[in-house]
Amino acid sequence: MATNPDRASYFPAIEKKHGQPMSYWFDQMEQISDRTYPEQIAFLRENHGFSQAHANALVLYSRGSTSAHRVHTLDEYLEPFDETKRATVHAIFDAITSTYPRMETVIAWNQPMLKFEGQYVFGVSVLTNHILIAPWGKDVLEQFRPRLAGYKVNKKTIQVPVDWQPDTALLRDMAAARLAEIAD
Repeated sequence: MATNPDRASYFPAIEKKHGQPMSYWFDQMEQISDRTYPEQIAFLRENHGFSQAHANALVLYSRGSTSAHRVHTLDEYLEPFDETKRATVHAIFDAITSTYPRMETVIAWNQPMLKFEGQYVFGVSVLTNHILIAPWGKDVLEQFRPRLAGYKVNKKTIQVPVDWQPDTALLRDMAAARLAEIAD
C-alpha cells in the first residue's frame, strides 16, 4: 500500500480488520467532522483500534485529500477543486503578490505557500467546506486578532468561506507584518 498514493487503497484492509464497510467509517467521520486532525486520529486509534496509517488515510480522505500524491505547483494543488475554490485561492495569493511581487509561490507539506528570501510568509489549505489561511510568524496572528472578529480563528489558521471575497488590506497587512519579522 505504501507505493499507491491513493488513500482509498487502504479501505479494503480497514474493512477487513475492523469488520465494517467504509460507509460506516465515513459516517463516523461525519459525526466528528468538527474536530481537529489530531482529535480525529485519536478517536479512531483509541475507540476503534486503528493503526496510525489507517487512521491517517481515513481522516485525510474525509478531509478531501484523496491521495498522498505530491503536487508541485499551485495549479496542480487546485486541480481537484471546483472553480469557486480555485478562484478564491488565486484571489488570496494575488492580493498579496500584487503588492509583494518578489514573493515566491511554493508547495510545502503538499500545500501552497508564499515565501520571501527563503522564509515562509503565508499558506493556504483548501478543505471541503472552507479554506484555511495561515499567516506565518511568531506574533502575526495575535497581532491581527482584533481585525479577525468575524472569522473562526484557530491556533495558527483563519477559516474563511470557499467563496470568500478576500480582505485585501488584511492580507497585505499580515504579509507586511511577517516581512517585518523576517527583517528583524
